[in-house]
Amino acid sequence: QVQLVESGGGLVQAGGSLRLSCAASGRIFDSYDMGWFRQAPGKDREFVGRINRTGGSTYIADSVKGRFTISRDNAKNMVYLQMNSLKPEDTAVYFCTARRSVVISTRWGEYDYWGQGTQVTVSS
Repeated sequence: QVQLVESGGGLVQAGGSLRLSCAASGRIFDSYDMGWFRQAPGKDREFVGRINRTGGSTYIADSVKGRFTISRDNAKNMVYLQMNSLKPEDTAVYFCTARRSVVISTRWGEYDYWGQGTQVTVSS
């Protein structure tokens, strides 16, 4: 069982930055690939990116590539989403997820655990 709690969301102006954090419970955090998804009002949930269990490999969605990066600290059971050059269209609830399988997935339903989400609002 893995419990995930996101933090770091808030209101930021366009062009600004935010770093989201995700704290994971459990002693086997480093057995999971970690992902980030987002959901804007009235839209489907969207894959943002994932990082493998060692932190050595990331896969970032084209929509945010070059602006967002993912990192993790297995010693602290933490995963981070650094968001730079934010745009109003980045406004969404951001979710942290965990996946036991080593196969890369961009599908929400293929992740095993997820948090409650944190709101990010980017003003123009």
